[in-house]
Amino acid sequence: MLDLAGTSSVVTGGASGLGEASARLLAERGARVVLVDLNDDKGVKVAGDIGGTYIRADVSDTEQVVEAIKAAESLGPLRTLVTAAGIGWASRTVGRDGTFESAHDLGAFQRVLQVNLVGTFNCIRLAATAMSRLDALDEDGAKGAIVTLSSVAAFDGQIGQAAYSASKGGIVGMTLPVARDLAAVGVRLNCVAPGLFDTPIYGEGPASEAFKESLKRDVVFPKRLGHASELATMILELLTNSYANGEVVRVDGAARLQPK
Repeated sequence: MLDLAGTSSVVTGGASGLGEASARLLAERGARVVLVDLNDDKGVKVAGDIGGTYIRADVSDTEQVVEAIKAAESLGPLRTLVTAAGIGWASRTVGRDGTFESAHDLGAFQRVLQVNLVGTFNCIRLAATAMSRLDALDEDGAKGAIVTLSSVAAFDGQIGQAAYSASKGGIVGMTLPVARDLAAVGVRLNCVAPGLFDTPIYGEGPASEAFKESLKRDVVFPKRLGHASELATMILELLTNSYANGEVVRVDGAARLQPK
């Protein structure tokens, strides 16, 4: 069992939603958390709430991620990373008018992959490098653990989710090979694939609430959207359970998404 007390952790996308819930739980368990995000107001507030540090950084920018890792190392040995940063984009692959111009915007497709997939790998490779320099914690040679966030869209991508599903499918696909890579330096890597969770991504107000109500149709049980804290506890388990490695875990109330 990985003891988080006295260690540091980096949580990308930690200013809100699933990242925030994870950061708060890690802090409760004794980690000093560095939040990496682009939402300054929320990032500063959450960091203040949990006694952590907020760093403004683009996860696909190597220099900015290195600065966040160095900030974490100044707080304690970096033992854990959670990659919750991500963006979405909805567009059909082919437009309705049959013109080349109306086809899915290629720049948007590349941007989603750059943030969600390349950004995730960038954080993994840099954080794991920092972890590799630490002393082992036990006779197994354990030095740290990483949890990435994919999505059920990696498996059940809906109409218009080509870019998002490709990026999240890439995160799933690299889980085992990267876990095998990191075994050489004593770092475990697992992935969670959340389903439909009640986060700020859906907005606020009556229209937002009505939309969230409609999303429940695909959830088997419990018949509701997930709470961010319910994903955070799974992330914590995968970080601290010393035998969990190379796994992708769906947390989705048995939901299987329909085409639209």
